[in-house]
Amino acid sequence: MAIEIERRFLIKNDNWKEFITKKIYIEQGYLSKSLDDWIIRIRLTNKHSKIALKKHIKGFTNFEFEYSIPRSDAETIMSNLSSTIKKERFLLEVEKKSWIIDCFKENNYPLEIAEIELSDEEEDLSLPSFISKEITGMTDFSNFSLANNPFSKWKKDYLTTFKSN
Repeated sequence: MAIEIERRFLIKNDNWKEFITKKIYIEQGYLSKSLDDWIIRIRLTNKHSKIALKKHIKGFTNFEFEYSIPRSDAETIMSNLSSTIKKERFLLEVEKKSWIIDCFKENNYPLEIAEIELSDEEEDLSLPSFISKEITGMTDFSNFSLANNPFSKWKKDYLTTFKSN
């Protein structure tokens, strides 16, 4: 069974850039219409085309099943979706922990979100200096929600309020 235990945070500065090990450009779209059921996502990167099925279980734990699909199939599906996002994903190594920074593009710019996958919900976590407010479980910040309600349409001072914490 594929289980994802993930915490998410806003970023308060660019200190994370010194820890970059890899960069990936991602386009993803959603076939789902609601957060209340399984989320079905198509993702395109430079090298991979995948479909994923995700469903919230509890806390910050989700089911996540991801499968490779032919590129032409993924491109056809993506070209027929209206709920999409684009982002640059940076992989980091910080104090022997793997972090992800997503820098959103287009209608979700300048939103930046840090993620870390954990082995269990009780795992101790030391937060790096670039981390601001935790947004785990805040559905407005989910990729699915950002595809349907882009950050650029939010109240203008929203991000400033969060980054100052």
